[in-house]
Amino acid sequence: MPPARRAATELLGVDFTCAPTPRKPIVVARGVREGGTLRLHRLQRIEKLAGFEDLLAEPGPWFGGFDLPFGLPRAFVDAQGLGSTADDVVAELHRRCEGRRMTFRAVVDAWGNGRPAGQRLVHRATDRACRPMSSSPLQTRYVPVGFMYFEGFARLVRAGVHVPGLHAGDAARVAVEAYPARAAHAIVGARSYKNSAAPDRVEARAAIVQALMRGEGGFGFRLSLPRTLRATLIDDTSGDALDATLCLVQAAWAARQPGHGVPVDVDVIEGWIVTAPA
Repeated sequence: MPPARRAATELLGVDFTCAPTPRKPIVVARGVREGGTLRLHRLQRIEKLAGFEDLLAEPGPWFGGFDLPFGLPRAFVDAQGLGSTADDVVAELHRRCEGRRMTFRAVVDAWGNGRPAGQRLVHRATDRACRPMSSSPLQTRYVPVGFMYFEGFARLVRAGVHVPGLHAGDAARVAVEAYPARAAHAIVGARSYKNSAAPDRVEARAAIVQALMRGEGGFGFRLSLPRTLRATLIDDTSGDALDATLCLVQAAWAARQPGHGVPVDVDVIEGWIVTAPA
C-alpha cells in the first residue's frame, strides 16, 4: 500500500484591518506553491474580528504573511517597562490598557508628547530597512498601524500560532510579518496603486499583476490565477485584494527561506518584515 501523500501547505496572504466591516473587510488570499508557480485559488473576506480568530484556529499546515506589525519599537517598550519578549510585551500592554485600544493610544500619546519633535513616532529597525519605509507601529491615527498591532498580534499569540523568532507555537500554523507596499515597490517603484479608480492607479495595479504572472519581482516564482481573480485584483479600487495577494507572494517566498525569512539575530521585541534587507 503506497504511503499517504502529505498535504500541501496552504499559503495565506492577509490584508488586515483592526476594525473589519462589510465595507472594509480583512481580505485573505489563499493559494499553494507548486515548484516555480504560486497558484492563487481564492479570495476570502472577513467582516468581523471573530472571523479572523476563526482563520487563525484553522488546522494546519498553513503558512501566512500578515500585513500588521508583530512588534513595537524597543525605545518605547523599554521606556514603558513592558517586558523582554514579544509575548510579555503584548500581554502586559493589554493588561495595562484593559484590552482597550484607545487607552493604548493615550499611553503612546503621553510618551510621545514628552519627547522632542520628530522623535515621537519612532520606527523599528525593520521599518527603516524597508523601501518605502513602513509606518511606525506607534501610529494610531490616519493609518492606525498601532491598533493593527494591538488587535492583530495579540490574537496570533492567543491562537498559539508559531511566529518565527518571536513566539513558539504550533509549527503547523506559521505567521510572518508581510508588507505589501515593499513587494509592489520592487515592481512599480513609487507609483501609487491604491484607493482610486483613476486610470494611472488601474494601470499600476495591472502592471503589478502582470509582472507577478511573468515571475518578476525577485521572488523566484510566477503567479498563476484564474482570469476572474486577475480582474478582481485590478478592478478593486481599494487595492486590498492586491495587497492580500502581495502578502501571499511574500509568504510563499518566506516559507522556503532559512528561518522563514527572519534573521537569526532578530530583535525579539521589534520583529522583522520578511523580504526586508537584514
